[in-house]
Amino acid sequence: MLIYGAGGHAKVVASILSACGEKVIGLFDDHWQDMEWPISSFRGAYSPLLMQNEKLIIAIGNNFTRRQIAGKVAHSFGTAIHPTAIIDHSVRLGEGVVVVHRAVVQVGCCVGDHVIVNTAAMIDHECTIGRFAHIGPGAVLCGGVRVGECTLVGAGSVLLPGVKIGRECIVGAGSVVLRDVPDCAKVAGNPARIIH
Repeated sequence: MLIYGAGGHAKVVASILSACGEKVIGLFDDHWQDMEWPISSFRGAYSPLLMQNEKLIIAIGNNFTRRQIAGKVAHSFGTAIHPTAIIDHSVRLGEGVVVVHRAVVQVGCCVGDHVIVNTAAMIDHECTIGRFAHIGPGAVLCGGVRVGECTLVGAGSVLLPGVKIGRECIVGAGSVVLRDVPDCAKVAGNPARIIH
């Protein structure tokens, strides 16, 4: 497996792959910095000609950067799902998805391409998570929630049943979202209110 990105989230992805018995053979980063890396592998700027038959995961936490990079990558995409995560057999997972330790994704959910479901996040039945979204650590999405493309649901947030969050939104950490949120809005608080 190949990883695109060399920061903290990439280390988490490498840890997940290791727990799954997958070997990381290459690490791409366009702005390579001299940093300690827990595994030995090829390192360098991205090239579509290198290791063409290997699958790749974009391991960058920023939703917009992840979306931008996905548009220029020629490799096919893999997934990284930690063995402690619980994902119902009916869940539809897109390509490039990362599901971190102890996350739960319940029956009937649809998780779009390049989504991050972070540590101990809980996604209840029949939720839809748009491409390039990030569900933060410990966030809880009750049944039937919809999260738009490139939206960040902050750590410890709670989204009540049936709530719809637009695209490119930010839900502040610890927020309790009672009603729908329009596209490109930033909400925070309990109850969550639009702050930008």
